[in-house]
Amino acid sequence: MTVREILKMGDPRLLRVAQPVAEFNTPELHALVHDMFDTMHAANGAGLAAPQIGVDLQVVIFGFKSNTRYPDAPQVPETVLINPVLTPVGEAMEDGWEGCLSVPGLRGVVPRHARLHYEGFDQFGNRIVRDAEEFHARVVQHEVDHLLGILYPMRIRDFSKFGYTSVLFPDLDPNEDD
Repeated sequence: MTVREILKMGDPRLLRVAQPVAEFNTPELHALVHDMFDTMHAANGAGLAAPQIGVDLQVVIFGFKSNTRYPDAPQVPETVLINPVLTPVGEAMEDGWEGCLSVPGLRGVVPRHARLHYEGFDQFGNRIVRDAEEFHARVVQHEVDHLLGILYPMRIRDFSKFGYTSVLFPDLDPNEDD
């Protein structure tokens, strides 16, 4: 198990635009995906993007059956999504609370598309085509933003709905550091 260091907001590497993956089904790509899952699980995350561990590639992972950081969230299928393309379905937007492993201890309300169509590839080069809504759609948009150098606080519209998790949600596990 290789748990990598997660970069924190302020690190300029989080602001870069990630490069597309050119080769699939390579030992290096499989090792990256394995390390990303180890890192995400160790941090109890809902998702992780390669730039968060300092790798400048368009690779995101996400998914869980249950998550103590988001106890009311429905399960999201465990997914490897490479070179993603997102297309909003409809005009509807939803505000929702988000946290980030690169922005520990904080949460904020972020507007996201309520429904989403996404495409890309898994680590083997198999095409992925899915529609998502609600929390699933939110997680995908959050992780793909990392590939564009965008952290969720950059999308917050109302900073009265941004603060420390321990203050906003005192009933959450105090050991959860977003």
